[in-house]
Amino acid sequence: MVKSLLRSILQKLTANPFSRKSHVKLGLYGPPNGGKSTLANRICTDWLGEEMSSVSHIAHETREIVIKEQVTIKNKRGKELTFSLVDTPGIATKIDYEEFLRKGLNKVEAKKRAKEATKGVIDSIKWLDNMDSVVVVLDATIDPYSQVNITIIGNLQARNIPVIIAANKVDLRKANTDLINAAFPQYPVIGISAKYGKNVEDFYEQIFKVVK
Repeated sequence: MVKSLLRSILQKLTANPFSRKSHVKLGLYGPPNGGKSTLANRICTDWLGEEMSSVSHIAHETREIVIKEQVTIKNKRGKELTFSLVDTPGIATKIDYEEFLRKGLNKVEAKKRAKEATKGVIDSIKWLDNMDSVVVVLDATIDPYSQVNITIIGNLQARNIPVIIAANKVDLRKANTDLINAAFPQYPVIGISAKYGKNVEDFYEQIFKVVK
């Protein structure tokens, strides 16, 4: 039921309750545990001196939209760019409370987390139409040819939203950015380690190219 509901929302979303834009919004999107919140914290720590989101080894740690207003970054030439950074819940087509049981949560906590995660996915999709640009954060150690990734990219293409793909976790031995490049050649792919800050300067330079 959850899977069919999410697929329907992903494919047929027409309502846009966030159509009025007051300033530029850069959204972080992707499947759970790809490193969206870690990247959000990296950006905010680098430029604001403070973290933005909580992180966890358990999937769906971020279950609500988190926004940091007035993030200003600079490129190598000293040019400034200001935007609102939007950290979104991880998108999944299946959310089963049993996966949280296996991570050590009790039954009540697991069911509550699954319910909140499902709502978070729906909110993430609704917010797509409110984004000016999007960073799709993918775990570079995982095969990118998944239903979730292809659906996210397809929805972004349909909306003509400028996209950067952040191939995260390149500090790990299994990381393969070439596979992500091959999967989504229509978008720039930047291999980064959000946790350790590897290649984030190149990532920031790319933001200037896609955020309008």
